[in-house]
Amino acid sequence: MKSFSTVAAILLVSLGISVAEELDPQKFFPHPYIPEIETFVKIGSVSSPYVNRSTGELLFRSSMSGARQLYRLTEDGWPYQLTLLNDGIDWYSVSNNGRLAVIGASTGGSEQSQLYLLDTREGKLKKLTDQKDVQHGSVVWRRDDRGFYFRSNEENRKDFKLYSYDLETAQSRKIFDEAGSNYIYDISLDGRFLAIIRFHSNYNTDLLLLDLSTGKADLMTPHREDIIYDEPTIMPGNKFIYLLSNGNPEGILKRARIEVTTKKLEFLDPDEKWTIDGLSFSPNRSLMAWTVNKEGLSEVKIWDFDRNRLLSSPPIFGVVNSAFITDDAILYFAYTSAVKTQDIWRWNCRSGELRKMTHSIYAGIDPSLFVEPQLIKYRSFDGLEVPGFLYLPPDYAGKPIPFIIHAHGGPESQFRPYFQRNFQYLLLNGYGILAPNIRGSSGYGKEYLSLDNYKKRLNSIKDIKAAADFLIANNYSEKGLIGIKGGSYGGYVVLAAITEYPDLFGAAVDEVGIANFITFLTNTKDYRRHLREAEYGPIEDTAFLASISPIHKAHLIKTPLLVVHGENDPRVPVSEARQILRAVTENGGKVDSLIFSDEGHGVSKIANSLILYRRMVDFFDRYLKNEN
Repeated sequence: MKSFSTVAAILLVSLGISVAEELDPQKFFPHPYIPEIETFVKIGSVSSPYVNRSTGELLFRSSMSGARQLYRLTEDGWPYQLTLLNDGIDWYSVSNNGRLAVIGASTGGSEQSQLYLLDTREGKLKKLTDQKDVQHGSVVWRRDDRGFYFRSNEENRKDFKLYSYDLETAQSRKIFDEAGSNYIYDISLDGRFLAIIRFHSNYNTDLLLLDLSTGKADLMTPHREDIIYDEPTIMPGNKFIYLLSNGNPEGILKRARIEVTTKKLEFLDPDEKWTIDGLSFSPNRSLMAWTVNKEGLSEVKIWDFDRNRLLSSPPIFGVVNSAFITDDAILYFAYTSAVKTQDIWRWNCRSGELRKMTHSIYAGIDPSLFVEPQLIKYRSFDGLEVPGFLYLPPDYAGKPIPFIIHAHGGPESQFRPYFQRNFQYLLLNGYGILAPNIRGSSGYGKEYLSLDNYKKRLNSIKDIKAAADFLIANNYSEKGLIGIKGGSYGGYVVLAAITEYPDLFGAAVDEVGIANFITFLTNTKDYRRHLREAEYGPIEDTAFLASISPIHKAHLIKTPLLVVHGENDPRVPVSEARQILRAVTENGGKVDSLIFSDEGHGVSKIANSLILYRRMVDFFDRYLKNEN
């Protein structure tokens, strides 16, 4: 059967009327049409969902205006911007009645968050603290909403003591005076107790219960060097505390509960073989939601305490980064995948309705072009099986191509297949990418997490070499065509890889990486030093720290290197970048740099990201594709 337009054209011709051939716009553009990297960087994202209990409106964070700000979703579905701070916000905490929020915001990436009071309806803002070299955080509101509790290192810039802030008097008072990195997680429904986590390192924590009526804190968990207690919630009646812990034979984070009076810990799902990496409760504690991490992908589960059963779960295939569940069983969650940028979704646990609440822009790029990775595993030098995600360009023909190994940060972190703008650009331009979870990564149990600690540091770098060997052995790439990039600890991995294996890589990008562990531990912020010594070794062991520091092997570097850093980095001071730049230059190496005066530990502003990724793409094209 002919289409209506075809029949109409035949009729016009029969009447002697000429018909112009329909113009196909695609003839003017290459296929597929791939915009520049700057366009990819402008793809939006949304995070940190929270539902205002007084209005029912959704609050979230987004960088759509150029820096991460707070928004509320209006009844007509349009985002209303609540904050307009030049450097955006670090976090937010909403009062119980939803009318006010405390905002944490710092300047220039310094992470020294100051406290602001926000009107969640109109966006009126009032600064509560002004101590530029002090970090404030972990805000939990009082039940009467007349004030809130928070942590601060204002006394000695190292220890985080706990304080109560009264909104009517605009005064704060100390409520917890013990040293250490103390963090408030929850307040009991009757307002009497605070659940506190004390961090000895990223993989060693304690749980304390602070009685606000007496000021006494009770250690609820036996202290052990390799045990994590995380995300505690005090249940109604104050009889139980629910939390996550890896204090089980498998050494993975699982749901558990502690009976307050006996301090007995019981695991709720002892047979679970996957890590639980998110645990949250509805405001009245009648519902519990948790996220199972299955080889990097998320599965959300919801438990109804009143009905004593599981509710239906959202049908997703990606990564859930944060979630908020209401008392009436509506789950809001930040969801992303390798081919979808992060947005907020709404799942009705009872009706099974799934709805996308925010709609981040794709900057005019067709999402059907994006590429999914495949989960692979390869053997390292000692037979250890290392998992990773392998991305191949859509036109991959089975021959060696330019490849980039992506080293994640942490090191107690995990690469997961979330949306990566620069990945998708590189893939569409002929690159392959391998993102391994080398030893020391989280998500695979306590033993795997500890395999790079202290004296075992360089074993993780051998895992990077094994990744390159895997690519070569399987004909994905070849020596000289393999690049490496990474940020934070991943930046150290980059520098270590090109000093330990100087002939293996064709190009390297180090973003906010460690070059010298002695100067790093000396110059990092006081409140971070003991947390990092637990991972890398004590600062007194100068001989070992020097042996793993790329700065002392900089004369071996043959790989062209791009160094990226923020001037205000409180974690890895910018002096680390300047050391390696100077050393490589003095040794006649090929090195370039990007030092941002208004950034900290990484690049967060869109304007700066545009500069960074253009430079990175040009750098890899020049050295891995020989495009001069």
